[in-house]
Amino acid sequence: MNLHKLLLERHAAGKPLRVGLIGAGKFGSMFLAQARRTPGLHVLGVADLDPARARAALERVGWPEEQIAARTMSGAAERGTTLIGEDAKALIQHAALDVVIDATGHPAAGIAHALAAIQNGKHIVMVNVEADVLAGPLLAAKARQAGVVYSLAYGDQPALIAEQVDWARACGFDVVAAGKGTKYLPAYHQSTPDTVWPHYGLTPEQARQGGMNPQMFNSFLDGTKSAIEMAAVANATGLMPAPDGLCFPPCGVDDLPRVLRPKSEGGQLHHKGQVEVISSLERDGRPVFRDLRWGVYVVFEAPSDYVKRCFAEYGLVTDPSGRYSALYKPFHLIGLELGISVASAGLRGEATGAPTGFRGDAVATAKRDLQEGEMLDGEGGFTVWGKLMPASDSLRIGALPIGLAHHVKLRRPVKAGASLTWNDVVVDEASEAVRIRREMEAQSRAEAAAA
Repeated sequence: MNLHKLLLERHAAGKPLRVGLIGAGKFGSMFLAQARRTPGLHVLGVADLDPARARAALERVGWPEEQIAARTMSGAAERGTTLIGEDAKALIQHAALDVVIDATGHPAAGIAHALAAIQNGKHIVMVNVEADVLAGPLLAAKARQAGVVYSLAYGDQPALIAEQVDWARACGFDVVAAGKGTKYLPAYHQSTPDTVWPHYGLTPEQARQGGMNPQMFNSFLDGTKSAIEMAAVANATGLMPAPDGLCFPPCGVDDLPRVLRPKSEGGQLHHKGQVEVISSLERDGRPVFRDLRWGVYVVFEAPSDYVKRCFAEYGLVTDPSGRYSALYKPFHLIGLELGISVASAGLRGEATGAPTGFRGDAVATAKRDLQEGEMLDGEGGFTVWGKLMPASDSLRIGALPIGLAHHVKLRRPVKAGASLTWNDVVVDEASEAVRIRREMEAQSRAEAAAA
């Protein structure tokens, strides 16, 4: 509760926290809109494969022309100006930089940028949850060993969920479940970029005019993004996925304590301490009353009859037993809130959520019968969707992570609904992302064998 105070102190001392943003898309643009009016924060540079897009993003969110420096990333910007360029590595290596933000959304790029940040002694805020789920537990461990912070991105749902879990535990409550809301029906798992827009109430032409990427939007619909985000939450909090992954129960905010309790007590959880995503739609397509489509939640349990009475006395909404209650936040503001992670990492040396172990994985799962020789097209595409799986099960079957299921060729046919494995595809073992993932898997197997 003192981040603003710490930022003001840095501002007054003329030593702002210097930040480098990689990726000038929607998330990055929203951060830039708020960063320019946050005392004690200075965006030293913005790196994007399309520098013109980065400049346009700065201009669109209100950055004055005189604050945009026409210099290379390796050069020294004039005081108060922001460098623009395509060389992310040069930005990371900049001597004046304190915190790196990866907002690329590309798993391999995120891993490369995190490793470079760690090597150069910079804190890393990983907006790129795809990279975090692919190798975050190993990256976070490497960051700790190097004495820098690896952090999930506040404003994105995994970090907000981790915060709510931390609140509950710091209050002495046992966490029963935590997660987020989304729009879900079982048929969405087969959705493709060609079928996605009617589910959003748009025509393909309207989407095109709005500059919307059908594959990206489809990843939100087909369950992949939910799997990725809940794997990140599991890895950061110690909560575990159910054996069959997410079941997406329809649930409104008033029913959280009733629905998200164990099946043995009338709820829909496989076990206490579970990650789960709730749907804003009933299975017949009707909207859920008071849904949590854009928000996050935590369900917690009264540890005693005394606390149970306190729940009743202070008006908490509970399940019929009075033992379970919930806290929720109805929205998340993505990049508009990202400054919390930057300030926390740079001024406190603390992450806003970070993986502490490999507990959940997002596994490539066939959308249809796939044939030998086909090319997989990754998250949100035509061939596979990402299914949440306990990491122990993923390691046991040698599952192919969704983050590496892009532009790889099938060695053999795979039936619809089956989880793909490393042996099903032609893998580029020279890839840095593959090498780091293999290292994390080997480390996790060794830790499990030693336990």
